[in-house]
Amino acid sequence: MDELQTVGILGGMSSESTIEYYRRIDAGINDVYGDHAAGDLLIRSVNFAEIERCIRNEQWDTAAGVLTEAARDLERGGADFLIMATNTMHKVAPQLTDALSIPFLHIVDVTADAILAEDIQTVGVLGTKTTMEAPFYRDRFANHGIEVVVPDAEQREAVDSIIFDELTNGLVREDSKERYLSVIDTLTAKEADGLVLGCTEIEMLVKQSDRPDVPMFDTTALHTERAIERCLSE
Repeated sequence: MDELQTVGILGGMSSESTIEYYRRIDAGINDVYGDHAAGDLLIRSVNFAEIERCIRNEQWDTAAGVLTEAARDLERGGADFLIMATNTMHKVAPQLTDALSIPFLHIVDVTADAILAEDIQTVGVLGTKTTMEAPFYRDRFANHGIEVVVPDAEQREAVDSIIFDELTNGLVREDSKERYLSVIDTLTAKEADGLVLGCTEIEMLVKQSDRPDVPMFDTTALHTERAIERCLSE
């Protein structure tokens, strides 16, 4: 078995997401090597209550400070590269990358690669209100030549509430799934040729099989797949 690169996972936002990152990376390494092989991982989990409060109050500098220090812990611990197991907090990714000397794998970049591979230029985005409304997500996709469309204000509120009140607490409800599918149908009836599941917990609720004709880009799956590739690279 070749030596693996050590991946640093900046997690805790939420634990549901972090667990999935851990599980997927280990499973991906095991698919290659079999037996008891697993990833060489460092996980630094932050207090989600503190981060959620920063999101709610738009205290982005405070959040950046917390996450930057946690990211430095991973670098000091021996991580070869870093991923952050959340979409929303990529809003402060520039502060993290400025503070690190190891590579940072940005969730939008790996998702954009998958979208362009399908020859799609316009995608709908589901995520937190911050992800759907703030320029950091839309502009990063625009740098790749991809246009983003989002639900209307009422739908954005509903999508956001389901994430924070249910999915981050591990709750999966059929009525919430139906609400999400209705939003997806609205987006695809307009301009979207594909859909970005732009919150790392959404894959708990919505899957490709729910709308087979709409290409879905699961950011959790794509992010962890790229991390596995990096772990295996020399």
